[in-house]
Amino acid sequence: MPHLMLLTAVVFSMLLWPLAAMSASVEEVFADDPGLPWEIKADDVEYDMENEVYVARDGVIISRGANRLSADFVRFDYRNMKASAEGHVVMTTGEDVLTGTRIDIDLGDETGTVHNGQIFIKENHFYIRGDRIEKVGRAEYMAYKASVTSCDGEKPDWKITGRNLNVTVEGYGTARHAALWFGPVPVIYTPFFIFPVKQKRQSGLLTPGFGTSDRRGEEYLQPFYWSVSDHADATFYNHYMTERGNKMGLEFRYVLDENSRGVLMYDFLDDKKVDDGTGDSSKNWGYTDDDELRPNEDRYWFRMKADQALPAGFTSRLDLDIVSDQDYLKEFKSGHSGFDTTKSAFERRFNREIDDYTDPIRANSLTVSQIRSAYSFNAQVLWYDNVVSRRWKDEDTTLSQLPFITLSTAKQSLGKTPLYWNLDTGYSYFYREDGERNQRIDINPRLYLPHRFGNHFFMEPSLGLRQTLWHVDRFGADDEEEDRNRHREMADFKLDLYTHLNRVYTLSADGGVLPDQVRHGLRPQLIYEYMPDQDQDDYPFADALDRIERKNRVTFSLVNTLTSKTRKAVTEGVKESPEDIYRQFCRFEVRQSYEFDSYDADETLAEYTLSDRTTPETGKHLSPLYGELSLTPSDFFSIEADAEWSHLDGDFRSRNVALSVWDRRGDSAFVEHRYTDELTESLYTSVTLKLSSRISAYGEYERNLLDDEDLKTGFGVWYTARCWSLNMTYTKEEEDRSYGFMINLNGLGGIGTN
Repeated sequence: MPHLMLLTAVVFSMLLWPLAAMSASVEEVFADDPGLPWEIKADDVEYDMENEVYVARDGVIISRGANRLSADFVRFDYRNMKASAEGHVVMTTGEDVLTGTRIDIDLGDETGTVHNGQIFIKENHFYIRGDRIEKVGRAEYMAYKASVTSCDGEKPDWKITGRNLNVTVEGYGTARHAALWFGPVPVIYTPFFIFPVKQKRQSGLLTPGFGTSDRRGEEYLQPFYWSVSDHADATFYNHYMTERGNKMGLEFRYVLDENSRGVLMYDFLDDKKVDDGTGDSSKNWGYTDDDELRPNEDRYWFRMKADQALPAGFTSRLDLDIVSDQDYLKEFKSGHSGFDTTKSAFERRFNREIDDYTDPIRANSLTVSQIRSAYSFNAQVLWYDNVVSRRWKDEDTTLSQLPFITLSTAKQSLGKTPLYWNLDTGYSYFYREDGERNQRIDINPRLYLPHRFGNHFFMEPSLGLRQTLWHVDRFGADDEEEDRNRHREMADFKLDLYTHLNRVYTLSADGGVLPDQVRHGLRPQLIYEYMPDQDQDDYPFADALDRIERKNRVTFSLVNTLTSKTRKAVTEGVKESPEDIYRQFCRFEVRQSYEFDSYDADETLAEYTLSDRTTPETGKHLSPLYGELSLTPSDFFSIEADAEWSHLDGDFRSRNVALSVWDRRGDSAFVEHRYTDELTESLYTSVTLKLSSRISAYGEYERNLLDDEDLKTGFGVWYTARCWSLNMTYTKEEEDRSYGFMINLNGLGGIGTN
């Protein structure tokens, strides 16, 4: 029982956090501005000159600045700056309203009492009611038999009541014998609780979370918020799991200006369970999609992203991602500090992603760059952390670049000649913990001679020269030590031919369902590339640039676009003027290459050429035929699809299609099928249904079709009222199941499980 009382006290303290805004408005009601005069209007006004007392009846209005008091009867003691009002008392300050049957105000020391009172705070849509509300100090209030709610009406859907409520602005509030009511039924009671009441960011406890799952057991999450300064804040959290132990964490955020900001997150867990291969440990506490054990109890995840503006127009970006083991991000994919939450926060704040939660090799980088109209400079330290090799102290040949520096110029004219030029150059130091380490400088200038035939046909031949220098700092274990310095000179030729064709079709001129006009755009393009064959086996090998394959290739592509034009009337003030609305509703592209010589790819380049859609398959002349479609024929339907057809296999190398439908009411459905080289094939679908104005339901399902197993199943129901909502969810993903139950009270926050 004591644990239940403590829990309910914590819950109530979280729910009443937002009273900061309410208290600020109450203070404004009693505020005094001596620089403005009071004005009194009424049907009947009497003035006692000796005592300087005004007595007003019927339609009384006393106002000064933004404050206004109206009542049936008002006695205003001007000498002592006291006022009493009775009958339909209404006092407003800005958009906030105080009402009651009687109010007594001492305007000198800013104290007073409202009987049978109510304060309405419009910004938060809050009502505070009490038999008696007293302002007992400059920023202190007492409410007796009080209630708080964001629901309209005399019988709110929910309210929080307390026998005595004490509030200090920019301080704390206390309440005795508090209860949360839904309708006429009390559901949670606590004899006492304390809560912060501040207008500014406030350090203190946040809304706790509760949950249950197969792998974690019963869960309790308690965050604590710390307002560090005007430019920084932090959240500490304690996540207790009955099966796994106590996971503690920190999230630190700062914003210096629009170009300088950062987020740091760190959490750690002394895990009660390990996957050491004994008994059922791998089945219960490991994951079946990898062959690695996880015997460590010390588990953690440190991640950070930061942007920083530097002098002379330079900018820097920092990305860190260090995790204790290959299973940690699978274990904590969801939740307050899980992978999904982290990924969403990084994408929203920095527009940058992090490596997938299944990837045991994590990228870490520091980048300094400067971008100008004529050139771009980029210097980067890129380190790949192989979690498995580090954990097991295995040989680690993971490749990093410490550093990687590039300088690229924009295409620009060469003096007064018809030629254009650009330059791409770079320096890399390739580092491996074990294995070969080397440095590389690559310089690649290019000359262009563009020419236009009429208004439609364009031709651009270009010639590239490449000089590459290597220096081997350390040879690999299997390498024969030879000359540490190597060099390579290469030249290539490219011819780009393309044209633009357009035709406009008139469909409607009366503002009907069809657009007024549709423009069909056609862009055929032919690119010829030639790179002579050159023996490069003796050069160090780190990436595709070290093995530039010969080319004698022509690539043809055809891009079709359909763009609609609809003229709509737009009202600006009292004037109505037509406006043309353009929308590209279809884009279809096909692309294929032909190698004049039979193509024989280096096996070491397979990982680099797999995604190159212009590269022919080994031993063949034709590359896979690639097609891509983006179709949005209406405001409520879209299709995205792409596919590669292999002439060698007589089958698809990959095919992906996604279909989305939705309506104005809020219903939606999404289906996606993905297939790649018999390596992955999955089906994902989700549906959201607006069952009524208040009830919505959703479901999602993902299946691995190759392994014939379910990846994810989930469904949920939302009920949304005017001042509260209810959310119930169930999710089964990989080796875990989770349940969610959340009640959200508008303006106060949520309480429930996840």
